[in-house]
Amino acid sequence: MIEVKNLTKRYGEKLAVDNASFTVNAGEIVGFLGRNGAGKTTAMNMITGYISSTSGTALVDGYDILKEPAEVKKRIGYLPEQPPLYMDMTVNEYLSFAADIKKVPHKNRKEHLDRIKELVRITDVGPRIIGNLSKGYKQRVGLAEALTGNPPVLILDEPTVGLDPTQIIEIRHLIKGLGKEHTIILSSHILPEVADVCERVIIIDHGHIVAQDSLAALQQGLGETAKLTVRIAGPEAATARALRAIDGVINVDNLGVRESNSYDFLITADKGADVRRVIFNIMGKAGTPILLMRYLDYTLEDIFLQLTGTAKEDF
Repeated sequence: MIEVKNLTKRYGEKLAVDNASFTVNAGEIVGFLGRNGAGKTTAMNMITGYISSTSGTALVDGYDILKEPAEVKKRIGYLPEQPPLYMDMTVNEYLSFAADIKKVPHKNRKEHLDRIKELVRITDVGPRIIGNLSKGYKQRVGLAEALTGNPPVLILDEPTVGLDPTQIIEIRHLIKGLGKEHTIILSSHILPEVADVCERVIIIDHGHIVAQDSLAALQQGLGETAKLTVRIAGPEAATARALRAIDGVINVDNLGVRESNSYDFLITADKGADVRRVIFNIMGKAGTPILLMRYLDYTLEDIFLQLTGTAKEDF
């Protein structure tokens, strides 16, 4: 379990993280999102003890990072965006070195490291020099190091960067599996990845926590409008006019022909107005078949952009 309490970091006049508070429960996978410069990495570095806070603190399994930093660091496996690897070591040498630092018992060390290498699929590169590996394999070695010692908490910053699509899917499945035994904070620029893997999302902007909830709850609370698409087998202009005349409908966009002799429309309506029954009644009376109708959920990207007021390329 991670408890962040009023965590603040100031660099001179710049406030990088401002009074941030949140909790990540045991066995939970939480996405931590923020655009570049929002304070995300600074917050993670304070939680892991890489840098000290100006005020506030973080507790990991009840241990305070300020008062008991050694105990906290024992309990965290941290994968930064650029893993600090020793490029002149072999993978096996590096993980043995990490096991020494983390005081993994010699009795079970080989079995422990072999299991981790198999888990992240680097067994075949164990004898190779790290500096000669691809970026994707280096990322996997960094993840293996984070798992060494079986820490109860994992903090993963861009764990799939540099991986090919197949490897990304494998790592996503791995993270989901790790969530059964670990508490995980996952930071990623790939928002569909966060939506797929994480149970909750925390969004930081300009050093402030602006949202923390499940994706479903954030979707429900976002905006004052609802969007739905309909596919109607009827005359284009007359159908569009009929849809625009419905109470609660704000806008109707014609999406064109997606199926023979029918048109798709994107309808924006007041959030409190369920216009589906009205559409069915109107089209039924006109003898115009409805072939498809569905609400469009806000994506995590929609939520992020609305809460931070930024463009996708800025985070």
